[in-house]
Amino acid sequence: MIDLLYADDVMVVVSKPDNLLSVPGIGDAKKDCLVSRLQAEFPTIRIVHRLDYSTSGLLVLALNAGSHRALSIQFQERVPKKRYQALVTGKLEKDEGMIDFPLSQDWENRPCSKVDLENGKPSLTHWTCLERNDQQSRVLLYPHTGRSHQLRVHMLAIGHPILGDNFYTEEGEHQKYPRLMLHADQLALKHPVNGQWLEFESPCPF
Repeated sequence: MIDLLYADDVMVVVSKPDNLLSVPGIGDAKKDCLVSRLQAEFPTIRIVHRLDYSTSGLLVLALNAGSHRALSIQFQERVPKKRYQALVTGKLEKDEGMIDFPLSQDWENRPCSKVDLENGKPSLTHWTCLERNDQQSRVLLYPHTGRSHQLRVHMLAIGHPILGDNFYTEEGEHQKYPRLMLHADQLALKHPVNGQWLEFESPCPF
């Protein structure tokens, strides 16, 4: 189920379900994706940014070349404000913090990423803790950069991997959960034509 939150003649905003590709993968088995499902209603739709297959939540997509360019420039310049909600392993002791570890592709374990202090690209995540117990914590995550698997690797790096993560937790651990417990619940950005500041929310499903 794809929730359509906003649509006009140049852009749409949707909430992607978990376990759905943002764009087609390689091979017939990976043709089903967010873009292919939306093309029936929006034939000219174009991807602007992506969420991982396992991550649910808010995405903006363009409907023509001009809006695609304008939105893409916003993301390159880090204009949009993004917030994610997650359940992570263990009890976070602090109420908030910053994670500033450079990241690179882990080529031996693709599609994973890893902390790479020598050759990684600068990556910054701010987090705040909403609630916690001895087993898990609920956090809000604010990525200031948009590296592949950034939130997943950053939380792992501070000893609190996201629950249900099939890439960064042991199999016996992630199988306890029905999905990756990561959801993009807020997105704010400028309209690509009139510049109006738009804010969207998608309730966390877990």
